[in-house]
Amino acid sequence: MTTTTFTADDGTTLARHELGRGEPLVCLPGGPMSASGYLGDLGGLSEERRLVMLDLRGTGGSAVPEDTSTYRCDRLVPDVEALRRDLGLERLDLLAHSAGANLAVLYTASHPERVRSLTLVTPSVYAVGLMPSGARRREFAMLRRDEPWFAGAYAALVNITEGRGGPGDWPAIAPFSWGRWDEAARARVAAEDALRNDEAARVYGQDAFDPPSTRAALGDFEGPVRLLAGEYDMGAMPEVVRELARLFPRGVMAVQPGAGHFPWLDDPQEFLRFMRES
Repeated sequence: MTTTTFTADDGTTLARHELGRGEPLVCLPGGPMSASGYLGDLGGLSEERRLVMLDLRGTGGSAVPEDTSTYRCDRLVPDVEALRRDLGLERLDLLAHSAGANLAVLYTASHPERVRSLTLVTPSVYAVGLMPSGARRREFAMLRRDEPWFAGAYAALVNITEGRGGPGDWPAIAPFSWGRWDEAARARVAAEDALRNDEAARVYGQDAFDPPSTRAALGDFEGPVRLLAGEYDMGAMPEVVRELARLFPRGVMAVQPGAGHFPWLDDPQEFLRFMRES
């Protein structure tokens, strides 16, 4: 892996990490506002593509900006454009995971001529306003009712979706994001918490989205779009990802069996099959 830096329009120093070979694929991490290291090599995708992973401002190797209001998702769009220019690419193949999908969608809406293809992996949908109800989330959660951890996680989910969630409830629902809630998953959750800039995460979505105008802009995007949901993913339920796919004229959606929010970890070969075939 090689790490280099470049300068954003406002002078903030940003870092990108590159590994692999082949055509470049720019990768935007989720979190929101987690350093890109948790993406790893995306299940071995670096054997087939040159992965260019951006650390968003204030995360990983990127500097904290002087103006922390620039952590807002819509104000991160110029950073992606600065990365494109620094790479010397006319158009990007863009992949985004989870909350990073909001940034990818806003970039695509603002710069459609600069996006050759778009891949959204277990995407967040705040930018397009497709959030499911709490009742639907609780119903979906019943898919995991035979898991040994279900009772405690479900009780926390009820608290959250009914508006009375406490600090301990959010960590308690973590198993719903994983196809297998084992020691490896628990270790990854602990590591990812350390990668996230919590201050930036609080700013990320504040007044950042205009769903009607974004949906309209995406309806004019002519490039290929592929979307992947995990069968058990509470954060990006397959039915919601399917609605997002319908916003794109060339949107194609798949569901990875047995997967949660991190499908390249649950089954790397199945994830690579999606990347090759879609």
